Amino acid sequence: MQLGERVELVKDDVRYWWAGGLTWRVVSAALVFYALAVLILMIYWSFEPEGFDVVEAAASQTGQENVVPGATVTTALIRVADTVLHKPGGFLSNDVSPPGLLLDNIPNWEFGALVQVRDLASSMRESFSRSQTQSTEDEDLAIAEPRFNFDTESWIFPRSEDEYREGIKHASSYLARLSDTRQPNAQFYTRADNLAVWLATVESRLGSLSQRLSASVGQRRLNTDLAGDAEATQATSNASEMLIKTPWFEIDDVFYEARGSCWALIHFLRAIEVDFEDVLEKKNATVSLRQIIRELEATQAWVASPVILNGRGFGFFANHSLVMASYISRANAGIIDLRELLVKG
Repeated sequence: MQLGERVELVKDDVRYWWAGGLTWRVVSAALVFYALAVLILMIYWSFEPEGFDVVEAAASQTGQENVVPGATVTTALIRVADTVLHKPGGFLSNDVSPPGLLLDNIPNWEFGALVQVRDLASSMRESFSRSQTQSTEDEDLAIAEPRFNFDTESWIFPRSEDEYREGIKHASSYLARLSDTRQPNAQFYTRADNLAVWLATVESRLGSLSQRLSASVGQRRLNTDLAGDAEATQATSNASEMLIKTPWFEIDDVFYEARGSCWALIHFLRAIEVDFEDVLEKKNATVSLRQIIRELEATQAWVASPVILNGRGFGFFANHSLVMASYISRANAGIIDLRELLVKG
């Protein structure tokens, strides 16, 4: 083989190696860029959304400065549900690819907020929009309520977002009819008994969250399921003493579910203060409601730690779940007192 042929062969080998190396470098650079983009989006999407002014939102939604009773509560329901869908990253609970697939804190936040949306939508359908138990339920609320109860993890046929948007659409239709004084078929009754029914549901939700958060350190508790009724029975028997403990890998899930639930509840209670102003003043309960809101606002404080710590109650490290449980328990105690005041006061 001549020298020139050998040189050409070497050049061909170099060209082949360079082309292959270039391809590998391009692929590597693309993978690094993708990983960085995913990381940046994960950080950005992990920020919880800001709150909103329920009075301004109601005026903007209805186009009226003096809104009718019920418009503020309905608007708060719509805006909270809309925020869950359109915050940074959109709705993440049903994502099947990164970066949404890799996040769990915000999806749990979404679930907590949606639970409050579902409870309020149910109360609006069953209580607030009806004058008595034998009255006909509102046609839009009858459609909206089950839409909000759709599975949060369905990503296709149909998507969760599509069902929730349908719920928002019908809630908005109800609000439009409610705000039109020429259409008396849409009503919202601001009665003390209606409010007490919804507060009973809120009380149950907050009590459950408080117990799950408190169980982060594990406690041995006596079984009080049948306490207070000597003739009460239950389907299956339980031990007289039980160990209650939330698994360590679920602590942050419960924590962010509680934050999302409290975030939504703050807006609903502020709207209740507006729409039920006369009822609360008659019962001298406005200040009690405001104190409940203040306790819930403390749950939204900035978390300085990059992870949710699970230290012992009096240990060296913090226990964020116990702090959250403390605020929620105080708010729940206020809810119980407020409901008793509305029923008996």
